[in-house]
Amino acid sequence: MSSRRSRQQSSGSTRISDDQIIDLVSKLRQLVPEIRHRRSDKVSASKVLQETCNYIRNLHREVDDLSERLSQLLTTIDSDSAEASIIRSLISQ
Repeated sequence: MSSRRSRQQSSGSTRISDDQIIDLVSKLRQLVPEIRHRRSDKVSASKVLQETCNYIRNLHREVDDLSERLSQLLTTIDSDSAEASIIRSLISQ
């Protein structure tokens, strides 16, 4: 028995099937714009995972940038205004 298989059995985790992996990679292909907009359907699973990681990193950067811009905007308006309340609620999410 391979060490990987014995680790899975001893940890009590269930093994994911090849069909489930194919299904998950297919779903990722549909979610990541860089892959979804390609004309070729032939994209390896490793490329899909790599592009997914890049996409998530970019989304995190965008969130950080937008949060920073909202924070800067908050300093320029009246802190008791309705706009300030909306901005604070967006930042805290």
